[in-house]
Amino acid sequence: MDLLNVSKNRYTTKAYDPNKKIPPEQFARLLEILRLTPSSINIQPWHFFIADHTLAKERIAKALVGKYAYNAPKVLDSSHTILFCTQADISENHLEHLLNRDELSGRFKDEQAKQGQKDSRTGYVNFYRNEKGDIQRWAENQTFIALGQMLLAAGIEGVDATPIGGFDEDIISDELQLVEKGLIPSVLLTLGYRSEKDFNAKLPKSRLSQEEIFTQL
Repeated sequence: MDLLNVSKNRYTTKAYDPNKKIPPEQFARLLEILRLTPSSINIQPWHFFIADHTLAKERIAKALVGKYAYNAPKVLDSSHTILFCTQADISENHLEHLLNRDELSGRFKDEQAKQGQKDSRTGYVNFYRNEKGDIQRWAENQTFIALGQMLLAAGIEGVDATPIGGFDEDIISDELQLVEKGLIPSVLLTLGYRSEKDFNAKLPKSRLSQEEIFTQL
């Protein structure tokens, strides 16, 4: 696998072929890659809603109206759409759940190591909540790491993808009762295979030059 070639050839898909579906075993592999996304202090502050059939995608598309209507066909014609959500706050229950999972995974040689992990996570969360005052922003940054992981994974797997930030957050929150679940909607990701009508597939890639974005210290 040539990762540089993958990066050169992947692009943001603007139109999907609704008749082409990602094979179940391949999508399952993509979801496992998503589950394995790294995050700061392994905080994993996310939840993902999967829409893999027409009715589910129609529920997502309810939030793609008005100025966001141009995004609706991407969701409706995609093979799969994923809504990436972030926890609105990091609760004590979540921290305890993570610690229990760490223990079940065999990460602690003794109680001192377990307490050290607990204190470290609590310290970071308290810092971003109380000193920085942006716990939600910090948590959402982790969710966007997951988005990046999936975009790269899709390119490697030969699956087309589109990150979508343009949607009505209130509508999708009401539709999926996100507030009651302690979640905020962060970003959508559509996955599938490009349509022959996708104009963006034929355009050259455009990025700023290395001289503009890198500073050698």
